[in-house]
Amino acid sequence: MGVQRFRCALGRGGIIADKREGDGGTPVGAFPLRRLLVRADRGAAPRTKLPVTVIEEDDGWCDAPGDIAYNRAVALPYAASHERLWRQDHLYDLVLVIGHNDDPVVKGMGSAVFVHLAHEDYRPTEGCIAFARADLEKILGAMGPGDCVVVERP
Repeated sequence: MGVQRFRCALGRGGIIADKREGDGGTPVGAFPLRRLLVRADRGAAPRTKLPVTVIEEDDGWCDAPGDIAYNRAVALPYAASHERLWRQDHLYDLVLVIGHNDDPVVKGMGSAVFVHLAHEDYRPTEGCIAFARADLEKILGAMGPGDCVVVERP
């Protein structure tokens, strides 16, 4: 793919080295690509070499640091705090799961840090990286297992 630049939205807390749950920051680091989650009812999965999983209405992601499933996918309803992956807006129509705080999971060091679709005005995220759909599809077409998303301070 070579060096290309794409406009993106980052966390409302900026780029931070010491990520904590709820701080709104996008963590610094190199994060391996895990899998792509897709809302199949909102379009076909883009071309990618990554594993693809279809998002279902009962899919969620646990964001409760004290829970056994912290920073893991969960089935809804789920008793602990969680994020719903099946959203009314289009932000999670494509969700790239990255290897942030997942091997091993450390309680309180941040959860649900994804690459997903941006709002039209590129307003800040809660800590994720967000792109326009066309740009994310282009990125996904060029990346695969073994590749990483790298976040650095400017």
